[in-house]
Amino acid sequence: MSPKPTLNIGFIGSGFIARFHLQSLEGVRNCRVAGVYSPTAARRDAFAALADEKGLGPCVAFASLDDMLCSPDIDAVWVCGPNDKRVEHFRAIHGLVKAGKASLLGVACEKPLARSLGEAREILRLTEDAGLNHGYLENQLFSTAVVRGKDIIWRRGVPGAGRPYLARAAEEHSGPHEPWFWMGERQGGGVLSDMMCHSVEVARFLLTAPGEPRDALKLVSANATVANLKWTRPAYVARLNEMYGGQVDYARKPAEDFARGTLTLETPDGEPVIIEATTSWAYVGAGLRIQLELLGPEYAMEFTSLGTGLKVFLSRSLVGRQGEDMVEKQNAEHGLMPVLEDEAGVYGYTLENRHMVEAFRSGTRPLETLADGVAVIEMLMALYKSAETGQTVRFPDPGLEKFIPKVARADGP
Repeated sequence: MSPKPTLNIGFIGSGFIARFHLQSLEGVRNCRVAGVYSPTAARRDAFAALADEKGLGPCVAFASLDDMLCSPDIDAVWVCGPNDKRVEHFRAIHGLVKAGKASLLGVACEKPLARSLGEAREILRLTEDAGLNHGYLENQLFSTAVVRGKDIIWRRGVPGAGRPYLARAAEEHSGPHEPWFWMGERQGGGVLSDMMCHSVEVARFLLTAPGEPRDALKLVSANATVANLKWTRPAYVARLNEMYGGQVDYARKPAEDFARGTLTLETPDGEPVIIEATTSWAYVGAGLRIQLELLGPEYAMEFTSLGTGLKVFLSRSLVGRQGEDMVEKQNAEHGLMPVLEDEAGVYGYTLENRHMVEAFRSGTRPLETLADGVAVIEMLMALYKSAETGQTVRFPDPGLEKFIPKVARADGP
């Protein structure tokens, strides 16, 4: 069976991350952004207009999710709405597909897959019961540096010295864009949920041999620390309250803005490997900073997103408007500034979407599936439990199935 000539994509969500995907899709062939649904008319209309402006449409702004899912012009769905709507959106997809009202080839979901292991397993069950191909949108696995670096290490380093044994991943910036990200109940936690989902999965990917099943590495233990370093200080509590019109109250319900975690895993040969991850909403630098390392017996790989080849200098005499035109989460408008000339490519969105489009067009299983999204949530819940109890969590831990981090509970933090 030949691949479908053009994959028509419908977006659930029209916010920051959906727009990042839109930017990256300019570098992807054989697809069209055919529709978008989000509850706010002005935002979905603006998203559709931007898709058309970029030559990715024509894109229809749908007033209801069911109307978009049932449209004959939609072949696959990118789920990019808020975390607390994930299960609701997948139940809608499942119900309409099972009823024969929607005809979809696949569904791809943004990170993190869910707010708890129970939610994550339900999302995977609903998707598989509907008979849909599925992908987990973890962009850092498809970062140009990660793809190239992993290839070199496993092709040149591992055959002569053995497999890598330590992966370090850090991601830090000055805080999220949307108010719901700051809310533990809606987001599922704080920075550990929001950003460590990237770090643990890209590290697990780097430690896994090409072509090896991702679950070949068996989880052994998890240990974590979380903290509120910046945003619970009175001046910053007031700033958040003002920024989001009183929706975010960190004096009463804060979510962690710093997290550090260590995961121990075991290779198929019984050797230990380690993931070290650090994430923060309390980093103030040029902008978003991603740092990755992979270490083995006779080799090392490292990457930092702010170590750019392109830099510009703007003197203090130049006063410009605030923006993020040089790097995501940009914190200054003058000085010596690193510039990411292709953020969508460096962060992995372009190769990620190219891979998902081709997998759905051809009916092949993506490299990263919702099953990997479930595995990520299991790691995150173990790290949260460790931080709450002050003890190392050992796998398997049946208690993780119903565990909800304190910060995400109605009575938390």
